[in-house]
Amino acid sequence: MNQDLPFLAPQRWRDQIFIGGWRAAAQRIDIIEPATGDILDTTGRADVAHVAESAVLAHRSQPAWAALPARERAAVFHKAAALLQQHFDELALWITRETGGILPKGQHEVREAITFCHVAAAMPMQPQGQVLPSVPGRLSVARRVPHGVVGVISPFNFPLILTLRVVAPALATGNAVLIKPDPRTPVSGGQLIARIFEEAGLPAGVLAVLPGGADIGEALITAPEVTMISFTGSAGAGRRVGELAAGHLKKASLELGGTNSLVILDDADLDLAASNAAWGAWLHQGQICMASNRVLVHEAIAPALTERLVAKATHLPVGNGASGQVALGPLIDARQRDRVHAAVQEAVESGATLLAGGSYDKLFYRPTVLSGIKPGMRVHDEEIFGPVLNLITFKTDDEAVSLANAHRGGLAAAVITRSLNRGMALAQRLRAGMVHVNDQTINDDATNPFGGPGVAGNGSVHGGPADWEAFTTWQWLTIKEAPPPYPF
Repeated sequence: MNQDLPFLAPQRWRDQIFIGGWRAAAQRIDIIEPATGDILDTTGRADVAHVAESAVLAHRSQPAWAALPARERAAVFHKAAALLQQHFDELALWITRETGGILPKGQHEVREAITFCHVAAAMPMQPQGQVLPSVPGRLSVARRVPHGVVGVISPFNFPLILTLRVVAPALATGNAVLIKPDPRTPVSGGQLIARIFEEAGLPAGVLAVLPGGADIGEALITAPEVTMISFTGSAGAGRRVGELAAGHLKKASLELGGTNSLVILDDADLDLAASNAAWGAWLHQGQICMASNRVLVHEAIAPALTERLVAKATHLPVGNGASGQVALGPLIDARQRDRVHAAVQEAVESGATLLAGGSYDKLFYRPTVLSGIKPGMRVHDEEIFGPVLNLITFKTDDEAVSLANAHRGGLAAAVITRSLNRGMALAQRLRAGMVHVNDQTINDDATNPFGGPGVAGNGSVHGGPADWEAFTTWQWLTIKEAPPPYPF
C-alpha cells in the first residue's frame, strides 16, 4: 500500500472488510453522500461466514490481549488518540460528507473520539477489584474480568462517537470487539476505526469490522463466541436485538433514544430559551437520540417563545453541510425523510398547527415547528428523528412534570428557569436517564453514565464510571496456601 496516500484514502479499504487485516469481499456497499446523492466510494459487505470466522478469531485472540501489561494496552489508546488528532481535518470532512452533517458536527465527532481514547487509556491503569473480608489463611478477592468478545451494532447519526464510546472501553477492559456499522455509514462507524487501531498497534484479530445489514447483526448476536451485545438504534430494532440476545443468554446493552422533553418555565429568559430549544430540536436535523422532541412551555410565555422559534425556523439556512455555510444538512436518506414528513402530516391532520417548515427539497427538510401537540400523535409519542419541534403548553409545574413523564421512556430531559431551586425541584421529578437544569437535552461529556429507562433502553448504562460495570463481570477469587481437610 502506498504510504503517501491520505490516512483514510479509499484505496486503503475500498471493497474490503477488516478481519485480522484487510481482505477483499465478494459483495460491496455503495456509500452515498446524502447532500449530493453522489457515490463517495464503495466498501466491502460482510456475509454470515465472515461473522463466524471473525468471532472465532476474536475468541482466540482475546486472552493474549487481556494478558498484555496494562501500560502496553494503554499505549495503544494513546497512539489512537494521537492519530485522530494528526488526521483531524481529513477525518472530520469525511464524517461530514458521509453522515450529511455540518462540518462542526464532523469536527465534534473527532474531538470526542480523541477524548474516548484518552479515557480508555486510563482504564487499564485503574484498580480492577476489591479485597473482601475472609477467614484467616484465605485471601478473598472480587475482581473485574472481561466478557470475552463484545459485538457492537452501531447507528448512522453519530457513527464514530456512538461506535467508539463502546469499542474503546470494551477493548480497554480486555475484550475483543466485532463491529457491525450501519450500512449507510460504514466508514465513519467502522473502517475509520479499523484504520486507527491498525496503525495504533492493536494486535491482529482483536478487532473486526463487518459492514452489512440485519443478517449480519443477527449472525453477530447468535455467534457462540460473542458474549455481549451493545446496540444503539431504534426501539423496534432494539426489541429484536434484546429478544435474540436473551434467547442465547447473552448480556445486551440497548440504547434506543425515546421521547425527550425540554421544560421552559415562565421565568425563563425568552431569547436563551428559544436558542436552547432550537439547538436541542434541530441540531443534526434532529437525528440525535437526545434531541428535544417535545418543548413544554408555560402558557404565559408561549406566544413570545413561539414567535422566536418560528423566526429561527424560517431563517436558518439548510443545505450541504460540507460547504460550511449552513445550519442544517440533509436527512440520511429518502426513507427517513418520508417517515418524518408522514409524521408531520399526520399531526396536522389530527389537529396540530404547522407554524413553520413541514416541507423539503430532496433530502433537505426545513426546520419545523408544530403546536397543539397531543398524546396519540406520533410526533408526541415516538422519536421522529427529524428537525421537528413540538410545542406543548402547561399551566403549573406539576402539570409540566406530568406531561414530561407521559412517555414510554426518556433518555434525556431538561429544565430552563431563572430559579435554581425551582429547576432542581422539578428536575428531580423527571423520569429520564439524564437530566439538565438550564440547558437543552443534547449533552454528552464522554465521562458520564449514558442510558435511560423504558423504550430509551433496557436499563443498561455505560460511559464514564459505568464502563467497568458494562464491559466486565465480577469474578470471585480465593487463595489458600494449601487445601484444607474436609470431613468427607
